[in-house]
Amino acid sequence: MMKVYLDNNATTAIDPRVAKMMLAQFLDGPTNASSQHAFGRRSRSHLDAAMEAIGSYLGTRLDEPSGARLIITSGGTESNYQALTGLSDQGLLVLSRIEHPSILATAGWLEQRGRSLRWLEVDQDGLIRMDQLEAMISAEGHDIALVSLMAANNETGVIQPMSQASEICRQAGIPLHVDATQTVGKLPLNLRDSGISAMTFTAHKFHGPAGVGGLWLAPQVKVEPVFHGGEQQLETRPGTEPVALVVAMAEALKLAVNEMAQSTRHCRMLRDRLENGLLERHPELIVQGKVHDRLPGTSSISFLKTDRQSMLMALDMAGIACSSGSACSSGSSPPSHVLTAMSRPETEIESTLRFGVSKFSTIEEINLAIDSISNAYNKLRKKTCVDN
Repeated sequence: MMKVYLDNNATTAIDPRVAKMMLAQFLDGPTNASSQHAFGRRSRSHLDAAMEAIGSYLGTRLDEPSGARLIITSGGTESNYQALTGLSDQGLLVLSRIEHPSILATAGWLEQRGRSLRWLEVDQDGLIRMDQLEAMISAEGHDIALVSLMAANNETGVIQPMSQASEICRQAGIPLHVDATQTVGKLPLNLRDSGISAMTFTAHKFHGPAGVGGLWLAPQVKVEPVFHGGEQQLETRPGTEPVALVVAMAEALKLAVNEMAQSTRHCRMLRDRLENGLLERHPELIVQGKVHDRLPGTSSISFLKTDRQSMLMALDMAGIACSSGSACSSGSSPPSHVLTAMSRPETEIESTLRFGVSKFSTIEEINLAIDSISNAYNKLRKKTCVDN
């Protein structure tokens, strides 16, 4: 049975070119960039070159005195945690209702310890209400310490108006942290002109290795460390740097940026083929967030009169890998907080699955997925009607 992977919002397959470079780096010898001997100096050279390359592909300089910085982390969750806990330790924290679980969990933890939160709502199609941000700043601007918003939603793929958010925050003198986990390597980015204060990203979302990511900081922005124990990364993230992973992340980002136009066309074509193929057979299906600009490879579809977990299991048995929400919360499969925030009907919330294609997805896979998804939907919908 052919297996079709359509869960690329959760993680992507590593690009073979990246894996080859990473293996070569691992086999190059011991890699501790803090060591002063020849092995350490060589590792430092590789690490510095990779960091400069990452900066260039993000549209920022990382080699300027007192300029922008990049903290290497274990991935998006750690970067988000450090941003929320380290960019400010008091004052109001402003978030949207549709943020990633790593943001929401950290915010909840901070609230339990006395931090005050303010929430931005979204429209029924998943776009963050920037008018509420403006109103909130007008009312409580002097008390707001940090705004943290995602660049694109991991469930619906809806691209959020970060340029507008950064301009609102800049005029008010309020730092803005952006969780760009789903957009780096997929959408054009120029951090130098972005106006944001900090940004989260992780390599495994753009065909790099899992276990490495970054927290970018604009010039003059300071952040408190999550833990202590060494002098690496100016003591903001101590521990031996994973040189091979950083080199691989740089290569993955280079490939993603250089091939972005082609990958975007390919992913959008496959996403639209999947959605249109299913809608032709089942016009009653609902594609969430379709009225807004979305990530080229993301599709959130409500299969009315079915249960998302039953659909998920049926598709898994058919060889189709997808998800019922964020990979960081789908183990217990709670109702989607994103769709709930969008005020979607319960019938949609309980029947929605997320599909994500990548540059490695094929037309053959999408055609097979359309058939398998349609068959599973027909069977489960028929069973529901019989049970009722």
